[in-house]
Amino acid sequence: MISTVVYNGGLRTTATHLKSGNVIHTDAPTDNQGKGEAFSPTDLAATSLASCILTIMGIAARNHGIDIENTTASVEKVMIADPKRRIAKIKVTLDMPPNDYTDKQKKILEKAAHHCPVSLSLHPDTEEVIIINWA
Repeated sequence: MISTVVYNGGLRTTATHLKSGNVIHTDAPTDNQGKGEAFSPTDLAATSLASCILTIMGIAARNHGIDIENTTASVEKVMIADPKRRIAKIKVTLDMPPNDYTDKQKKILEKAAHHCPVSLSLHPDTEEVIIINWA
């Protein structure tokens, strides 16, 4: 087991990571009967994509001696309800620190960005847009 999740009522949950004890609270979004006072489960899915991309890029960067510390990711999520409510699109914009990356380094990092396990696990109808801004 990796976690436990408790339904708290009011469309809210508390998830606990068993190894570390870290806690994540979720709340249904305002467009789906919630208060939007915490990440929604679909927010976590979209955010997980960005976190996974950065992690896989970090592994590639470490293996090739590339510094990507302080790279940031902005996440946008688009929901649709046709025929059922689901994530239609996730856009992740990566802002790389100003490190004068070579073309080879950029290719290594771009390849890593497009091969993370979360990306490979999403439904094929979910559009993924990954934009990398090189400083």
